[in-house]
Amino acid sequence: MKKKIAVYKVSFFIILLVALITALYLGAYDFNHSVFEIVRTYFKTQTHTADSFVLIELRIPRILMAILTGAALSICGTSLQGLFKNPLASPDLIGITSGAVLFAALTIVFGSSVMHLLPPFLRYILLSIMAFIGALLTMWFVYKMATSNGKTHILILLLSGVAITALTGAVTGFLTYISTEEELRNITFWSLGSLAGSNWWKVCLVFIVVALGSIRLLTKGKILNALMLGEKEAAHLGFDIEKTKREIIIIASLMVGCVVAFNGTIGFVGLVVPYILRFVFNSNYNILLPLSMILGAVVLLIADTISRTIVIPAELPIGILTAIMGAPVFISILINYKRKLK
Repeated sequence: MKKKIAVYKVSFFIILLVALITALYLGAYDFNHSVFEIVRTYFKTQTHTADSFVLIELRIPRILMAILTGAALSICGTSLQGLFKNPLASPDLIGITSGAVLFAALTIVFGSSVMHLLPPFLRYILLSIMAFIGALLTMWFVYKMATSNGKTHILILLLSGVAITALTGAVTGFLTYISTEEELRNITFWSLGSLAGSNWWKVCLVFIVVALGSIRLLTKGKILNALMLGEKEAAHLGFDIEKTKREIIIIASLMVGCVVAFNGTIGFVGLVVPYILRFVFNSNYNILLPLSMILGAVVLLIADTISRTIVIPAELPIGILTAIMGAPVFISILINYKRKLK
């Protein structure tokens, strides 16, 4: 089994490397020299040509953001599915993403009135902070609605997620209606999702959040495996269930809020990737958690490459593409669940 896991890890890394190199060359702008020659010349002479600007300042940060975002959404989706013991418990389906987008929209529409009162560095990260708060509050509300006497009811969890998504969607729609033309463009960006605004500063911030959060979530494999037996059984094995729930929810909210704040709504990644991996590894979270990060990075990098090349010189919002990819998987999950009920 360990040999099989190692083979999959190496295979995913190779696919990721191939996707990364391919993404470097594909785009609306065609380089006059090879990527390696551009990088070598840039660091040797520090001259800023059109090639080096597009590659160093635009394309590489975007590729890194796609990798980080895909990894973050996938490991959060896998962790939440393990926590709630349900393959439908992904960040976008239980309301975390919509909550983050709502608070981002509130900041876009009303933030200008208080922006001048804030120090410069806080103005830049205010949107990220608000998106995180929105994700955290939404997850807390859904979790409280679905939990009674220490037990989480999955049906109520999913219905609460549907309800909060509908509510936040309505409020976001109202904000879109009263927004100015510039605010409307910004809200549309968050609603559809795009990695076009990536830069090195954003990549560094997202990397810190994703790295710290992922390191902690990767240690949760054993307790998530124990939870498959039931909460009482896991508690008898010595695990602190309530502390684990709080920790996973807070970390997932932080990571999702961070990537949504910079990239908008990118749905279904946290649903599709764990579902694909379960075909091979069932529900062994010691394996699913690390592999979901790699596969999630691969899926989103490929999706982003397609989104910025399929309608050149325009760009297809990546949220549309991931929804097209994820909806059939979601339907297949429901069909399989229906068969199990018979």
